[in-house]
Amino acid sequence: MVASVAAPGAAFAEPSPAKARAKLVKLNEQADRLVERYNQATETYKSAKEKYSALNAELGRKDARADALRQDLVTAAVNDYQAGPFPLWGRLIGQSDPQALLGNMASLQQIAEARAAKIRAYDAATKELRDRRNEAKRLLAGAETARDKVRGEKAKVDKLVKEQTKLLRRLGAFNTGDPNSPGIVYTGPASGNARLALQFAFAQVGKPYRYGGTGPGSYDCSGLTQAAWRRAGVELPRTTWTQWGWGSDCRVPLDQLEPGDLLFSKGLGHMGMYAGNGKMVHAPQTGDVIKVVDLDDYWRTRLLGAVRP
Repeated sequence: MVASVAAPGAAFAEPSPAKARAKLVKLNEQADRLVERYNQATETYKSAKEKYSALNAELGRKDARADALRQDLVTAAVNDYQAGPFPLWGRLIGQSDPQALLGNMASLQQIAEARAAKIRAYDAATKELRDRRNEAKRLLAGAETARDKVRGEKAKVDKLVKEQTKLLRRLGAFNTGDPNSPGIVYTGPASGNARLALQFAFAQVGKPYRYGGTGPGSYDCSGLTQAAWRRAGVELPRTTWTQWGWGSDCRVPLDQLEPGDLLFSKGLGHMGMYAGNGKMVHAPQTGDVIKVVDLDDYWRTRLLGAVRP
């Protein structure tokens, strides 16, 4: 029996361009999903951190108020020690004037009530501080969990981006883009706020896609739509998922699109903006640039739905 010997390096032959492109498609789909998870984790961390910071500032103010109340109580205790808790009692002894006696007793009652009120205010302030500090600890723990998730998602995305870049360079299809690209002029049929949003988006054409990018030199898909509609005066959430959820009451059928509508892919891994005349502007994926494409059969079969801001 003759053993067959593989040619040196045969087992490690480079994949054909067709196989490389097929693998790239799968990598792009995986990256789309991971990037949105990364963006969502990032937003969760930022939100939790902002809430914690705001609560910390509030606690500082409440600390000052509790300190002031505490000082009032200390002052009252020192006075009690030096002059006795109720120095007016001495005036009451032997008091023969009933009217004066009633007046002094009323003063004693007012002093007692004032001190009781201070004690209640101090107790309430310190209890609120304890409750708010517990809430701050909970928010900080949430922020730390979200931060750890961001780190984990980023590591996964970085690995995919490295694979995408390697394949694109092998295919000679890696486009670094120009962070200072002047873009192109929008001449489509949009009007009003939608026109402002599209004018901004078209002015970004040629700039590189970068996951997590929100401008001005690079964008990811949802970062571009958020920035474009912000220019038009509409504040969208950060991620594809949250923009889709935000638009739950203003979704439109795909056969009734108008310029400026947000377009979402199935699985919510990608999105773009309808530009009119059967075209879409979007930030595609790693190794590509913001561009205007035809909404051909390929894209239409990938679309989940549309939202009109």
